[in-house]
Amino acid sequence: METVSSIVVGNDGSALADVALRRGLWLAQQIDAPVRILRAWSISSAPRPKTWELGYAPPLEDFEEAVRERLVADTAAALADYPDVPVTLETPHGKAVRELLEAAAEGARLVIVGSRGLGGFSGLLLGSVSRQVVEHAVCDVLVVRPSGDRAPAATRAPDSQLA
Repeated sequence: METVSSIVVGNDGSALADVALRRGLWLAQQIDAPVRILRAWSISSAPRPKTWELGYAPPLEDFEEAVRERLVADTAAALADYPDVPVTLETPHGKAVRELLEAAAEGARLVIVGSRGLGGFSGLLLGSVSRQVVEHAVCDVLVVRPSGDRAPAATRAPDSQLA
């Protein structure tokens, strides 16, 4: 029996990450593939855990739980639209680029990321994470751009099913 490769979708909670997730779920539904939604985090980027108090440093597990809770909330609407797509939510502690590249190396069929996320300067055409994933991933990478960045209609493939 052949193993079906997954589609890895990077999700940082941005609006563009939601578009990337929806495109990944749609594509996974078309090719009958599972989806791995990945949100990498650090102490500085994680939401405050419920156990946080002034003068007390919660353990990493509490931060990871807070990241996971936020990821569940951020993806709930999109996942509800694709109930038949098998999905796993992953919240590794580490840099987004490293974690996405590791997920790609674990047999991913495709990695999908937004062109810009929550970090960096909004004027950049391609964010540092997406650029590095494109350059170093061992599988294909789909970079989702904001609708305002679209190429002229005559030069792009139709994507009405992906919106």
